[in-house]
Amino acid sequence: MRIGQVASEAGVSVDTVRFYERRGVLPAAGRRPSGYRVFDATAVERIRMAKALQELGLTLDEVIDALAAHDAGGATCESERWRLEAVVDRIDAKMAELVRARRAAVESLEDCRAGQCRFAQASCR
Repeated sequence: MRIGQVASEAGVSVDTVRFYERRGVLPAAGRRPSGYRVFDATAVERIRMAKALQELGLTLDEVIDALAAHDAGGATCESERWRLEAVVDRIDAKMAELVRARRAAVESLEDCRAGQCRFAQASCR
């Protein structure tokens, strides 16, 4: 398959396919004498899997590691569960950070409404 067909079937751009190849998400493609990349049909499914893992919250480096574990043949739900646990922990931490930021913004807004704006020396009224 040529790169455009892989990109189209996987629902990504040609640049994404090239990027995934450079980063090791995809194995290096073969080349035709013309220099065009030639991928096998598994490239489409691998890109879809990488995108699905990223949508779950894994970083690209984590996706690459997970795919390498899969390629090595020893990946099981039990052996890979820690990856999703790390994502959940990261999301929980981000949510707590957002709650703190929202609380501070609401307090600042209330101060501003009361004429004690933190952002201006004169009152907000």
